This record gives sequence, structure tokens and C-alpha cells, in this order.
Amino acid sequence: MSKPWVIGITGASGAVYGVRLSRYLLSMGIHIHLLITDAGWRVLKEELGWDVTKRKDTLEAQFGSYGPGTYQYHSIQDIGASTASGSFRTHGMVIVPCSMGTLSGIANGASDNLLERTADVMLKEGRPLILVPRETPLHAIHLENMLKLSRLGVRIIPAMPAFYQGPQTLDDMVDFMVGKVLDSMDVEHELYKRWGMSDEQYEQTRSHRAD
Repeated sequence: MSKPWVIGITGASGAVYGVRLSRYLLSMGIHIHLLITDAGWRVLKEELGWDVTKRKDTLEAQFGSYGPGTYQYHSIQDIGASTASGSFRTHGMVIVPCSMGTLSGIANGASDNLLERTADVMLKEGRPLILVPRETPLHAIHLENMLKLSRLGVRIIPAMPAFYQGPQTLDDMVDFMVGKVLDSMDVEHELYKRWGMSDEQYEQTRSHRAD
């Protein structure tokens, strides 16, 4: 089995990004480990209408049919889970969306829960760590924490959808952001029209998009 990616979902707005990314990776045969904070579950309920009373059942309903990749869910309190150890090999980690509280915890080495500890593992092992912060406006502490992490090699991809690709639906805007994350993961995709691509070329690639 190939090395998996770790996907973290926190309490920032934009849970749909994490869900779309997870589904795409699974549909491409990429294995993932899911870490969701308690606040992240709250946002999944508020923004996507998920039933979060039976979390494992809900995840199976949402991701169970998106093979051939597999997913494994870890409770955020399970500090002894596999992802908490550097000896457990992964490609890297994406936190999408990433709250400012989680970003601060990572920037200051807090490791107060499994998600922060796993991010700390990525830093100490020199593995890719990608954060998708979603907050506005940003104050100096937010910016300083992002700068600190950027200097450590963390990829910061703010949730800032573009319009040059001519989005027609909300899904198009979500796919643009997820596509930018996949670019940083070096995962092939055809989720959005790239700059310089003709409409005809894009229409030809759309038939290959993973749903």
C-alpha cells in the first residue's frame, strides 16, 4: 500500500474544501487518514448539514463509496494514533480549512491534540505540510504565525477563489481551491481551467474529472 496523506478539518468556515479534497483523493486510489476537530464537526453540521451524533457512521456514508482509496478516521483525542508518530510513514498532511487557532498551535509547537501533534510530526520529519487558512480580516498575529510557518517550509494556501477561469457554479469555485491544493500535493487533476487553456481544451478534460 502506498504512503497515505493525512487530511485535517478544523473549525474554520469552508469544510466543503476538506470534504471535496478527501473525496477526490479517495476516487483516485489515494489512501487518507482523517483528523477532524470538535469545532470542525460543528462546521460540518452547520455548513453541510451532516448528522454528527454518530460520527463514524456519517463518515462511512460520506466517504465509504469513494474507493479505490481507503480512509481511516482517528479521534482528535487519540494522541496515541498512528499519525502521532514519526515512524508512521506518510506523504504529508493537508489541513483544510485551517482555523487561526490551529495555525497558532502549530506555529508555537503546542501539540494539544492529535491534529496539532501530527502537524508537528510533519515539521520534525521534513514532510510536506499544507495549510488552507480561512479568515478575514487578518491581524498581525495571524500574519506573523503564517510567516513563521512559511519560513519553516509550510505551504500556505489561503482560501481565495479566483475568477479568471470563469466559474459558473459554487462547485467550480470549490474545485479551483481544491485544485490548487492538489497542485501543491503533486497530484494530477483536471478540476479547473488553467491559465492559457482554451475552452475547447478544458471541455475535453472535464470528462475525466473525478466526481
